[in-house]
Amino acid sequence: MNRRHVLKAGVAAVAGALLLSAAGVTSAADTIKVGVLHSLSGTMAISETALKNTVLMTIDEINAAGGVLGKKLEAVVVDPASNWPLFAEKARQLITQDKVSVVFGCWTSVSRKSVLPVFEELNSLLFYPVQYEGEELSQNVFYTGAAPNQQAIPAVEYLMSKDGGSAKRFVLLGTDYVYPRTTNKILRAFLKSKGIAEADIMEDYTPFGHSDYQTIIAKIKKFAGEGKKTAVISTINGDSNVPFYKELGNQGLKATDVPVVAFSVGEEELRGVDTKPLVGHLAAWNYFMSVKNPQNTAFIKQYKAWAKANNVPNLDTVVTNDPMEATYVGIHMWAQAAKKAGSVDVDKVRKAMAGQTFKAPSGFVLKMDETNHHLHKPVMIGEVQDDGQFDVVWATKGPIRAQPWSPFIAGNENKQKL
Repeated sequence: MNRRHVLKAGVAAVAGALLLSAAGVTSAADTIKVGVLHSLSGTMAISETALKNTVLMTIDEINAAGGVLGKKLEAVVVDPASNWPLFAEKARQLITQDKVSVVFGCWTSVSRKSVLPVFEELNSLLFYPVQYEGEELSQNVFYTGAAPNQQAIPAVEYLMSKDGGSAKRFVLLGTDYVYPRTTNKILRAFLKSKGIAEADIMEDYTPFGHSDYQTIIAKIKKFAGEGKKTAVISTINGDSNVPFYKELGNQGLKATDVPVVAFSVGEEELRGVDTKPLVGHLAAWNYFMSVKNPQNTAFIKQYKAWAKANNVPNLDTVVTNDPMEATYVGIHMWAQAAKKAGSVDVDKVRKAMAGQTFKAPSGFVLKMDETNHHLHKPVMIGEVQDDGQFDVVWATKGPIRAQPWSPFIAGNENKQKL
């Protein structure tokens, strides 16, 4: 009799334990984990922290609307600290340990190149939200920033036009890593195809975190003083942009003399700079905060409200920018694809991403290309204003299809799709 009671108690205890265990599994499965892989410290924190904020804001927005497939999204945030090998380690941790369904992250191409083998090995998805040099396609990456034909090439064409100043000499100035060097390789080939001589192209690079631009600005002034209209194409990344632009002002290099068009400087990077001496210098993007339309008004209002609710530093000066828009669009498209697929399974979501559309803060309906994992995007060129915003001086009439493989590089003719 006593033995029977003991057995019943034991069975009840095991059953209870199993129920608790099942409840724990159910609880864990009630959310869909989403990885956030952005530098929150180091030289790239100036640019990437805002993208982390954008991911969290968009997750809150999606959760408030009911989540994805009846489940709330749960952000898993890591800090790879502007350390390129650490990006790969953190990516592997997110996928294998944290079991995220998708990752939103990276800024520099060297960080993307670092994580790419991890995503391909483990068959996970990365949404990459920043303009880049192209020359890459992966089944495991969706590129929501610009390819060269959606930023770099149109910007140089503008500088060569009458409206852009009819530039005849070009300074290719960048941070010393894959994105600037590959972009400038493409731009050299493009410039030569337009009849620009080798002697009229100056190329220079500085390391990440570089802060002394006196000598380089002096070299640019000398190069520009040799009789031909000169323009600077800047692929400087991270916090080096602050001393670069300060030195432009210090040496009185005005846009009317030598215009600078930047591919990695937007509203966020200019928050730390006195922009009055920089009025008229340019940036090429696919979105600017100053664009007027209902979608953008709502996007700016939403981000400012989220920043206030979450005590974002320097709250009174928060801005939106192009990579933030690309992040926002990418997350919504992923959520739409998961709903269409009825699953967050990588292979099913990948298939459902083809042709996804979203009305973006730029004011355009953006589409994920059916074959090359890139967005169709508009191109805009903006002039720096004294308040750190940009006045759009040129734009395409609508979105244009990305060419990941530049036609100016030999052998790329048949590489435009996966």
